[in-house]
Amino acid sequence: MKNLDALNTLSSKIKELTKDSPLSDANKNMHALFKGTLTKMELVTREEFDVQTEVLRNTQAKLTALEEKLAQLEALLETNE
Repeated sequence: MKNLDALNTLSSKIKELTKDSPLSDANKNMHALFKGTLTKMELVTREEFDVQTEVLRNTQAKLTALEEKLAQLEALLETNE
C-alpha cells in the first residue's frame, strides 16, 4: 500500500508541475500508464497477504496432524493383521 501511495504522490507532483504546460497531456498518459501497470500487476494489500499466509499456516498444521494420524492408523492396521 505504501508503494501505491508513493506512486500516487509522484503522479500528483508531476501533474502539479505540468498543469500549465503542453506536458499536461503527457502527464495524463503517464497517469494512465501507472494505473494500467498497477492493474496488470494484480497486487494485493499487505493485509490480504497476511490473511492468506495465516490460512496457509493453519492448513499446513492440519495437514501435518492428518498425516500423523494416518501413519498411526496404518501402523495400528499392520499390527492387527
